[in-house]
Amino acid sequence: MHRPCELALIFPNPLPLKVNQMADNVIPHFHNDAGVPVIEIGSQEFMCVGANPPFDHPHVFLDLGNDSEIICPYCSTLYRFAADLAAGEARPPECVLKDVA
Repeated sequence: MHRPCELALIFPNPLPLKVNQMADNVIPHFHNDAGVPVIEIGSQEFMCVGANPPFDHPHVFLDLGNDSEIICPYCSTLYRFAADLAAGEARPPECVLKDVA
């Protein structure tokens, strides 16, 4: 086991670590209670919950990557990226899930 002074010799200038708290990166959540055929979103990474709780499906993380559209494997909602929307916004706007804990 190394003593602190020995560690200073092994690692003389440790780089400062930036710790990201989970709350630093809130992932937007969207639902399709309205049953619209397409939800346009301003985020490329997001969660689909299907419908508002308590009628939601398992919350699934979706990542568009290099694509502009993705279909939720649970509820078959088609999500389409819209560059004119800010991150976390949707068209129709009522498809944004509010008060995600």
